[in-house]
Amino acid sequence: MKKSLPLAASVQEQIIQLIIDRDMKPGDRLETEQELSQRLGVGRGTVREAIKGLVSRNVLEVRQGAGTFVSPRQGVPNDPLGLTFLKHDRQLALDLLDVRLMLEPDIAELAANLATEEEIESIERQCVRVQRYIEEEIPYRQADVEFHRRIALASHNQVVSTLVPVIHSSASLNIDLTRNELKENTVRSHRELADAIRRHDSVGARYAMLLHLAENRRFLRWEGGMSIP
Repeated sequence: MKKSLPLAASVQEQIIQLIIDRDMKPGDRLETEQELSQRLGVGRGTVREAIKGLVSRNVLEVRQGAGTFVSPRQGVPNDPLGLTFLKHDRQLALDLLDVRLMLEPDIAELAANLATEEEIESIERQCVRVQRYIEEEIPYRQADVEFHRRIALASHNQVVSTLVPVIHSSASLNIDLTRNELKENTVRSHRELADAIRRHDSVGARYAMLLHLAENRRFLRWEGGMSIP
């Protein structure tokens, strides 16, 4: 006989189903605890416990004084590949770059084919923002990550959004290990990528991404003092 879920766990699944049924997007505001309590027929304490569990699962986020919102992480764990306990060195950066080389050229090609005008404008704005941060010597790690995230989302592939944390981990580690010495390459490559996607040039976007990642890999292998077969 199948055991029933504990009440709070059952409410978590009901809230997730509510988000799906309403086609809620990251950043959309959830009903209040009182409204959810009435809708689901459970006490507010149970709703509060369920929300706490969904926050820990990156499904929801609570903003003090504003309410509860669908998380932009959409349930993706903070460390989906278990990288926390791996040594964050050049070898890990190279391994992550190899994964990115398998994925991101295809993602860029899809984005060039499928990106809407709104998505193209979003990618373009982020490209300009990264360049400005680099020129003004403002830390640009998160802006760089966001640029790649917007390209991934423009691919319109539902599975790609689950791969974004991998891309984030790699981009952040690359910037740390190259000591920001590839700034000019970043500016040039991002511009080539954004321009190719704007032109809906799928081949150009694929090769712009390939060259961007390959330059990072070359630096880590040779300029960074590594000689790996």
